[in-house]
Amino acid sequence: MRLAFAFLLIGLVAACGRGVPEGARLVVAGDSVMAWNRTQDASVARNLSRLLGQPVGDVSLPFASVTGSTGRGALNITEQVSDLSPRWVVMNGGANDLRVGCSGPDTRGTLDTLISEDGRSGAIPRMVSGLRVRGSNVLWADYYTSPRFAGTTCGRIYDEMAARTERMAAADPGIVFVDMGDVVPFSNGALFARDQIHPSVEGSARIARQIAEALRAADPALTR
Repeated sequence: MRLAFAFLLIGLVAACGRGVPEGARLVVAGDSVMAWNRTQDASVARNLSRLLGQPVGDVSLPFASVTGSTGRGALNITEQVSDLSPRWVVMNGGANDLRVGCSGPDTRGTLDTLISEDGRSGAIPRMVSGLRVRGSNVLWADYYTSPRFAGTTCGRIYDEMAARTERMAAADPGIVFVDMGDVVPFSNGALFARDQIHPSVEGSARIARQIAEALRAADPALTR
């Protein structure tokens, strides 16, 4: 009960500061990796806003899932982006569908529900396709490996999800794929919060710098 209450409290606090400023050409969506450090004004979205010199929307929320397995509304990443059509949506997702530690009774079946082996079907491609149809470009930020799951079966499941989402991105020039593990290696404990899962303030800053560089390369006019 105490743990559930703690999760609820974290979620309520992290929800503060969510929203999309008028005229924002960039919106961040997804789960706690994106939302973490928001209360310290140091989330991925806040760092992106400073790096790119423009307002950045943020609809991400801890415990959010792609399929809505953790809840409706903002806890469903598909619903987070259902009415969005900015120039770019930066997003992640899937971890809470797979559950912490990949502890679901059918983890591989969940992965297949999220995204097929060829990256062309499943909940993630449908969600991204909806954004593309509305004219948005998408930057998909693949998960880093956290110290708690490095070398585990769960880590291998995430590696497979990364390969599938990278195939999805390769099939559409309007989708950019970045691997957060390139800038947040599990061997550097300073880049992780105390839970050894979420990013520290510096971890979020590194992720934002990586994303900003990828956006500048893909769309030089974005910062004009």
